[in-house]
Amino acid sequence: MNIPYFCFVLCFLASPLPLQADDWPQGSGANGNFQTTEAGPTQWSVALDQNIAWKMTLPETGQSTPVVSKGMVFFSTMKPLEGDAQTGKDIIAWCCDATSGSILWKNEIIGKHPLRLSGCFGDSTGPPAVTDGQHVVFVNASSGVTCFNLKGDLVWHQDFLSVGRGLPFLHAGNIVFTRQIYPPEGDGRFPHKYAESPQEMWTQLQALNLKTGEVVWTSQCGVNMGVSVIPQRLSNGRDVVVAGRGGGHGPPEKPNGISLVDLDDGSTLWTLPLKNFNATMSFGIYKDQVHLFHGPDHLSIDASTGKIERQTSIVENVSVCHWNNGDRITKSETLKKSGSRNITQTSNLLVGKWNYFRHYKRPLLGRVNVESGLVEYLELPLQLSRAVDQEDQFLWFDKNKKKMETQTIVPNDMKNSRGFVVFGDKRSKGSGWGHVASPSPTVSGSNLYVPVMNGTVYVLNWKSDTFDESSIVAINDLGLAGQSYTRASLSFADGKAFAHTLKELICIGK
Repeated sequence: MNIPYFCFVLCFLASPLPLQADDWPQGSGANGNFQTTEAGPTQWSVALDQNIAWKMTLPETGQSTPVVSKGMVFFSTMKPLEGDAQTGKDIIAWCCDATSGSILWKNEIIGKHPLRLSGCFGDSTGPPAVTDGQHVVFVNASSGVTCFNLKGDLVWHQDFLSVGRGLPFLHAGNIVFTRQIYPPEGDGRFPHKYAESPQEMWTQLQALNLKTGEVVWTSQCGVNMGVSVIPQRLSNGRDVVVAGRGGGHGPPEKPNGISLVDLDDGSTLWTLPLKNFNATMSFGIYKDQVHLFHGPDHLSIDASTGKIERQTSIVENVSVCHWNNGDRITKSETLKKSGSRNITQTSNLLVGKWNYFRHYKRPLLGRVNVESGLVEYLELPLQLSRAVDQEDQFLWFDKNKKKMETQTIVPNDMKNSRGFVVFGDKRSKGSGWGHVASPSPTVSGSNLYVPVMNGTVYVLNWKSDTFDESSIVAINDLGLAGQSYTRASLSFADGKAFAHTLKELICIGK
């Protein structure tokens, strides 16, 4: 434990409440698959203050998905800055009452290596907290892993770097996280110079004992810094995780492809090399098959052998339900390929037999039926602009402008609640489609919640037999257009949804 890298700001809390059955104790939910069977709210508006239980104005930007346990919400923000800034390293760990939003305690975790603020691929606050109902662990991607008890007292701290897109999770009394060895440059960017680095420089999965912080195991294989790592269970009862390698910025982990990792000891069960693979996604397992996207294809892989069993094109002769000036037209067509990236990074989620994802070049929500190979797309508006005394405005993709970067949308202002500009990547001002790392979709009951960086949230019936306008349950906002930037997934507990934007923590539902 390295106390100089940690200091208390505020700490007070009454005795903890009983653990609730429908808590959301980590960024990927209680089951690690971003899903709960409990039904959540479907229609709301932060801009119009409709169906909002409470809102909390935050002093500084932050990206972590709210974690809910025992009537408490845990999340992190950057330490308040003194003016406009592009990078930051110190974060604040927050604990609030889930019913009222009142602050129970907050602690500062000091960073070492600055990262770009409000980055469209993550920042120091990106990894969500993890709690077992007795401890809560926060990860500052700029410095290390810190554990508190539920009163906010320090239990342990480890100086292990993580990644800004990390998804720590619990397994068998351990916290498993994505550990990174090499730090960012002084401007918060990750260079290409580590591409041929030896194994001791690889980014790997690491398990720490939740009570002591001691290292339990480190994975034998490497993992890309952009992978949404989630725990899975095979039909034989073995707990595993799929580690993916390959992507931008010269990742050193070799070979490109995926490996199945045993969560008991971090050992590699098998490896499947995939040429020019981009690993920045989540890997779901359904009926003992691993399902993933590789360039213009969707692959289904035998989880016991690592052999490819099905390869389906997600661009050739696919069904697309278009928006056409107020009408819907569904037709079969071939979409343009986009190199190794054909989905928006980390936008996919396997739900039942459907692997949902967002297209890379167009505002199309796609899904692959992993049993039949059917591929369908539904065009969605780029952004919802909503304000008092104004009709809802849906801003659609202009096919004449070729790129979403040139679309007429309300750009994210990237200002914190105090009016300071706090971001270090111009792409954070964009629509949230395309070359970004998106918030992962989540599921509550029969609905799929798809948030995008501009604060628009699409709610769809994930079980829908037909993928068209009837699949859309609602389109909601997380605030005024241009003022509701988010990189946090929605979480759910006690019939409520929780959201985290650059300016606010929001509890949705009454």
